[in-house]
Amino acid sequence: MAKKTIITVATTGAWPKKKDNPNVPMTPAEISEDVYACWKAGAAMAHLHMRDDAGNGTMSADKFRETAELLRKNHPDCDIILNMTTSGDLNATDETRQAHLKELRPEMGSFDCGSMNWLHSSLFINHPKFLEELGQNMQAWGVKPEIEAFDPGMIANAAYYLKKGVLKAPLHFQFCMGCANGIPGSLKNLLFMKETMENLCPGSTWSCFGVGHSAMEVLYGAVALGGHIRVGMEDNVMYAKGQLAASNVQFVERAARVIREYGNEPATPAEAREILGLNK
Repeated sequence: MAKKTIITVATTGAWPKKKDNPNVPMTPAEISEDVYACWKAGAAMAHLHMRDDAGNGTMSADKFRETAELLRKNHPDCDIILNMTTSGDLNATDETRQAHLKELRPEMGSFDCGSMNWLHSSLFINHPKFLEELGQNMQAWGVKPEIEAFDPGMIANAAYYLKKGVLKAPLHFQFCMGCANGIPGSLKNLLFMKETMENLCPGSTWSCFGVGHSAMEVLYGAVALGGHIRVGMEDNVMYAKGQLAASNVQFVERAARVIREYGNEPATPAEAREILGLNK
């Protein structure tokens, strides 16, 4: 049987706006329809961010709830895994970053495993106290963490929290590559991240994405190295140099083509749940 590769679509993110690409989905209605279209194209998981009415990133539980309810109401056949962010609003509190997880209990949520400078302009703070609280709460609420690692040190942090019981094996990592102030996106660096994870957190699964010009190198590398892949307008509003992305579906369809050309198959949501241990 062909190996199954999970495609995650990150539809919106917290930063790109219509002025950057008019096709970025912003409202709950737009995001829910976009997620459905990406599911039909082969995405097994959707990584969700929300925007307020001015188009800025928000941790509003109401927006998350509306998006999930619209998706399930309008498309009851859609069994895509929902992975809700715990970041995207630099003014959010520790409480508001978790409120939607507590209420909605999505199958997965992001766990940004360290702090960093962000885009040369601000601080992305993930205080140890917050991470310990978030990890314990996610276990209590039945939400599997997707460990966002922007550099190898965050993998080491995850190993520490695993040993301490804040995180529970098997872990699932998202290697975030090519972000300003994070590890640059390249095959060499992807190998280093993968090997670091295997040494410190054996038995973990992993996915990755590359921002900007590193997107295709990271995509091909992930498939060749046996990992999973994330695509979407959170990470790139350009489909190719000088070409705005027409939709998130365009990214998913390309990822599915690459996966099939390699001899693998895009995982269905049911297969992704089995790979990630979400049924246990």
